[in-house]
Amino acid sequence: MAETTAGGHPDRASPKPDVLLRTKLHVPRSRPGLVARPRLADQFQEGLSRGLVLVAAPAGYGKSVLLSEWARVSGQPVAWLSLDQGDNDPVRFWRHVLAALDGLRPGLAGRVGPLAGSPPPSAYDALVTALINDFMAEPDLPDVLLVLDDYHLIDSESVHAPVRFLLEHRPPQLRIAVASRSDPPLALPRYRGRGELGEVRASDLRFNLDEAAELLREVVAELDLPAVAALAERTEGWAVGLQLAALSLRNQPDIVRFVTAFTGSHRYILDYLGEEILERQRPDLRDFLLETSVLERLSGPLCDAVTGRHDSQELLEEVDRSGLFVVQLDDVRGWWRYHHLFADLLRARLEQDAGRARRLHRAAATWYEQHGLPDDTIRHALAAREEEWAARLVEENFDTVFNLRGEQATIQSWLPALSAGVLGSRPRLLLAQAQMASMRGDLTAMEPLLDAAEQVIGQVAGEPFVPAGGAESSLLVNAPAMLALQRSYAAQLRGDAETTAARTREAMELLGENELMLASAVEGFVAMADWLRGRLDVAEEIFESSIGWWREQGQVTTTAWGFYCLARLRRGQGRLEAAVRTGEQALAAAGGPGQRPRPAAGPALVGLAEVAYQRDDLDRAAEYADQGIALCRQFVHTPPLAAGLVTLAWIRQASGDPAGAAEAMAEAEAASPGPPGLLNPTPAQRARLRLAQGDLASAAQWARDWGLDPGDQPEYPREPGHLVLARVLCAEHRPDQALALLDRLESAAAAQRRAGSLVEIRVLRALALAGLGDEDGATAALAAALQSGCAQGYVRVFADEGPGLAAVLGRLIAAQRNDRGAAAIPLACLARLQRAFDAAGPPPDGAAGAVPGRPAPRLAVPLTSRELEILALLAAGQSNQTIASRLFISLDTVKKHVSHVLGKLGAANRTEAVTRGRELGLLDS
Repeated sequence: MAETTAGGHPDRASPKPDVLLRTKLHVPRSRPGLVARPRLADQFQEGLSRGLVLVAAPAGYGKSVLLSEWARVSGQPVAWLSLDQGDNDPVRFWRHVLAALDGLRPGLAGRVGPLAGSPPPSAYDALVTALINDFMAEPDLPDVLLVLDDYHLIDSESVHAPVRFLLEHRPPQLRIAVASRSDPPLALPRYRGRGELGEVRASDLRFNLDEAAELLREVVAELDLPAVAALAERTEGWAVGLQLAALSLRNQPDIVRFVTAFTGSHRYILDYLGEEILERQRPDLRDFLLETSVLERLSGPLCDAVTGRHDSQELLEEVDRSGLFVVQLDDVRGWWRYHHLFADLLRARLEQDAGRARRLHRAAATWYEQHGLPDDTIRHALAAREEEWAARLVEENFDTVFNLRGEQATIQSWLPALSAGVLGSRPRLLLAQAQMASMRGDLTAMEPLLDAAEQVIGQVAGEPFVPAGGAESSLLVNAPAMLALQRSYAAQLRGDAETTAARTREAMELLGENELMLASAVEGFVAMADWLRGRLDVAEEIFESSIGWWREQGQVTTTAWGFYCLARLRRGQGRLEAAVRTGEQALAAAGGPGQRPRPAAGPALVGLAEVAYQRDDLDRAAEYADQGIALCRQFVHTPPLAAGLVTLAWIRQASGDPAGAAEAMAEAEAASPGPPGLLNPTPAQRARLRLAQGDLASAAQWARDWGLDPGDQPEYPREPGHLVLARVLCAEHRPDQALALLDRLESAAAAQRRAGSLVEIRVLRALALAGLGDEDGATAALAAALQSGCAQGYVRVFADEGPGLAAVLGRLIAAQRNDRGAAAIPLACLARLQRAFDAAGPPPDGAAGAVPGRPAPRLAVPLTSRELEILALLAAGQSNQTIASRLFISLDTVKKHVSHVLGKLGAANRTEAVTRGRELGLLDS
């Protein structure tokens, strides 16, 4: 319940952000004297039966009035969202959509909202999928209409794309109405062609003669039909034009003369009548209208603060009663807004006195700052040309908006509004921009900003700085420490272990009390320095310790990053099973079984995809990769997204889709613009893929461009590139140079016990030795790789090398009886490799779908490993929703798998599928 003031009225002007959000979610109230238009209501209802309705017309045609009146009269559940420019930030847009729907589906925002994490400038498929699944999970609840009003204000593709996804996969329980001044880019022709789109256009919204007569006669009862017809014709049924005419008719001494003079374009009519209506108001009310037009939303206390008055509430209620184009935004007469066209008219008039407008904006900014509303404060401070004030507010709120709320687009809208002089003179603003660039790994943008910050950082020494979220959750609270940390990160991206360590120590020495966010970054960077040095065991211990602390502090995203790094370290150690356990721990931390995975689960799923791919479980790898990529798109920090796309590329390549592989790899490279190296293996992986697809020239050119040479001394951060170079040298028939390089790489990896590196290096040594004609040496090198790789399930590191290694494998298999080294390799391991090299052959014992001691299932198309899992869960009587939760996949994916299982087994339903599965030995009896 609303608190009461001393006067006994509800606290209509509560400044809390959630109260202002509710004004966006409130169905606008109908104004008195509204003309009933049942023909439009019927047309809208018919369109709604199609699932999607577009109400499109220029300003002033009554789009919002139609929708709000239908909502009031129909009594059906309506979730309303009035959009504004700030909703171009996709994080904010989806949080507002979920808040609107949560009013009708309680708990929905809590279930789906965590997916609205820190976003990149692209899709929100994971969130939309979760939203769709939430509706599908409760099909018996009443249908809901989601109204997106003023959608023309959205010009961000990162919002349009997920809205298109929602429309394409819209659950039947959710209907959508979009009100816009123009056709939005939402693939409307597709839905129109399918008959799934209802439309209400300007021609439909125009008042006909009867409706115009009812509207005008509310004001002038004796108005004759010819005058009504003339006004209706000259306004072309334009709602605002008729309403302005009705207001002007009040006390009009010569109605005939007025009607005769009433002509011209919509713009002319608006200007003429608006000026006339304004001039008729008494001076104090006219001043009030002009001065409060600087505000997007109006309340009594806010208007008092801006105008210096003490009676704003009474004036707002008077304006509302008089029909002067205000829209009530709540049920307690506490918040309003002006009709957009009327607001434009008032602001144009006010801007004739620029100094007055700036004073009003300054007063508004002061009120908003006092009430903890930074977005509005910054907007008004900029309008008042108070750049230093706005800059200070951006600095103080950067951590909250960017790091905690994840609203990258909001920050990107603030910074360009500041002049270059202000941006260049404030080190915290430069560091904020560098932080945004660092999350993309963009050294080209990052380092000049750090250089500029270093030049002016002395200006903030001793200057008080109070971040909005407190020192413990701020990166900018300590500018010198932040500068040192960002220098450390730049060094990491370049693969410079010593500078990483030195800069991290510098940041540690500069840390202040209670600077927990900075301290946690320092802790992680200490581990990164050891990782770059190849000291994986040391780095592993630091990460394990740090992850425990981050979890205690509730730093979910940092914890997810730590788990992701730890899993990569363990893969570097050749410990695939340990990497899987780490990924499972990360999933549990981000939301256990039965819960929808949060964005923090994305990197863990990417890591699990990498291991599943390496073990040649392509179906499971693809599912993990799809889910992980969708969740990683919610992060500004792009390396996990790039890693997931790289894995997806290799899955597609192994599945016979080279074009799809190249497409995924190109997207991965776009997500990782930094220099190639250990922390950014994407460029090396793209060169390797090109080589695998027969483009030797491109791969060789890439190696030359990055200064890689066969005579280089090993450096762990450059190892991914050197392994590509070794492959290029073999392909160029220079195996001797490749072998010399690989020998040095092997010695370095063996000294640091990096077993993951050793497996790949020995595979390439086998190829180089084969190229030299040393068949025994090649077989021994492959046997050495298999001895360390088989126990952990390595397959693709061998199979991806193609026919050359397949020939070496054949010789190894032939030597099983006579060669002690070859005989030490388990037959099951060799069988797995043979299957990977010859995917079209029958699956060996132990493969998915085979049961020891029984004949292989006689299926035209065998079940995949994931389909066998689904079949087992069907046999256990699990529902689709339960299966989706247990396997961390979407409901749609479960349905597709079930359909495939039924089709392959020739079953009409689940029961038949389970029976058939038992007959074929795919399930225990």
